Amino acid sequence: MAINAKTEQKKITLEKDNGSKLVGLLHDETGSPDVVILCHGYRSSKESRTIVEIADALKKDKISTFRFDFSGNGESEGTFQYSNYSGEVEDLRAVIGYFTRNNRRISALIGHSKGGNVVLLYASKYHDIGKVINVSGRFHLDQGIADRFGADYLERIKKDGYIDVKNRKGKFEYRVMKQCVMDRLDINMNDSCLLIDKECRVLTIHGSADEITPLADAFQFDKIIPNHKLEIVKGASHCYTVHKVELTSAVLSFIKDDFLQQVPL
Repeated sequence: MAINAKTEQKKITLEKDNGSKLVGLLHDETGSPDVVILCHGYRSSKESRTIVEIADALKKDKISTFRFDFSGNGESEGTFQYSNYSGEVEDLRAVIGYFTRNNRRISALIGHSKGGNVVLLYASKYHDIGKVINVSGRFHLDQGIADRFGADYLERIKKDGYIDVKNRKGKFEYRVMKQCVMDRLDINMNDSCLLIDKECRVLTIHGSADEITPLADAFQFDKIIPNHKLEIVKGASHCYTVHKVELTSAVLSFIKDDFLQQVPL
């Protein structure tokens, strides 16, 4: 599918190697080959308020963006899977490949929450991106699971092989398989971050009042990633509900700035 320059907004459906389809929205503001890719968080979509606000801010500054749904989320095909970090890294790989084949250059990756982990894991595996922005990603992936599924989640899932998640009305929403939990527990962000190319510039943005991901995780990223900048948004929640200006300002500054940091030898 060809991409037309100077289009306000265009829905793009692209096909992965396995034949399943990913759906996203391209805001093509200038016709420049550069495009920023935005990745949503857990059980969210390209319509996430946080992702849309970032895209809108970049649009106002004439920066083209593409925000898409990971497999099993939003409009993209597939079945939702808990964890699935490696699968979402490959979704992102497919998106980048699509734009590369269409003569576009990926100027930055931005991910919010789980999406922040995905863009970092992508950078640790593939070394073809120069800028990565991690918004409120989690450093310790063994944490946060009990908050969602209960303190006894590991015992239950080892016994039954799965956990069925229901909403507040008791209606079934999705099933979490044992292997999905084990896959998340096996991910070591410390080791992965050490694999990020020293030439790749990484920004972590984190709210000081984040109620989902501990602020301490942001400082862990700052310690371990070679070429890193940390922005703490004072008083901001996980979704930056009343701090969108501070969030988008930090994103814009990093993308537009050449941000050269001394890289350790």
